[in-house]
Amino acid sequence: MKTPYKNIYSVLKLNRFIVLAVVIGSTLCSVFAIWMTVNINNKAMNSAFAINTDGSIIPLKLIAQKENFRVEALAHLELFHTYFYNIDASNYESNLKKALWLGNSSVDNLYRQKKADGVYNRLLQYSLVQKVLSIDSQIEEQDGVYAFRTVTVFEINRGSIIDTYELVSTGKLITVNRNFPNNPHGLLITDYFENTLKKLNDEN
Repeated sequence: MKTPYKNIYSVLKLNRFIVLAVVIGSTLCSVFAIWMTVNINNKAMNSAFAINTDGSIIPLKLIAQKENFRVEALAHLELFHTYFYNIDASNYESNLKKALWLGNSSVDNLYRQKKADGVYNRLLQYSLVQKVLSIDSQIEEQDGVYAFRTVTVFEINRGSIIDTYELVSTGKLITVNRNFPNNPHGLLITDYFENTLKKLNDEN
C-alpha cells in the first residue's frame, strides 16, 4: 500500500548525512583556523624580538614604546623650557602658568624663588624680552628612571643691548595621566634644577 509520506528510514538517512557533513565541515574549519593561528604565531615569534647590545632579547613592542616615550619626552621638555624661559612682559604670566602644569613642586619652588628674587619684576620694569634660541635635551634611562639634561640658549633683549646665555638644567621624568591641553604628553618633570648659567657674549 502506497503512502504520501516518505519512508522514515530515508528521512533519517538524509538527516544523518547532513549532520555528518556539518561535523566534517566544522572540523576542517577548526583545523584550518588552528593551523593559521600557529603559523601566524610562529612568524610573530620570529620577528617580535630584537637583540640588545648586551645580547639580551627585547620585545619589539617594548622598543616601540620606548621610542614613542623618547619622542614625547623630548617634546615635553621643549614645551616646558619654551614656556618657562621664552617670556616677556606681555606673556610671562600665561607662559609660566602653562609651564607649572608640566613639572612638580621642584619647578614651582624655582618659580617662587625667581619671583622672590625680583626676576619677573625686572622683566616688567625694564620691558625685557627673553627669547629662547635653542633647546637641546638628552635623556638617559637607568633602572626604569628617566633622567634628562637640557641645554637652553636664550637671549635677553634690553633694547640697545642683547645678551645671550646658555643654561644647563637637569631633572627626571615620570609618567602621569594626560591632561589636555595642560599636559598633553602625560609626563611630569621632577627634581628640576638649574645647574649652570653662562653668558655667551663674554666668549666673543
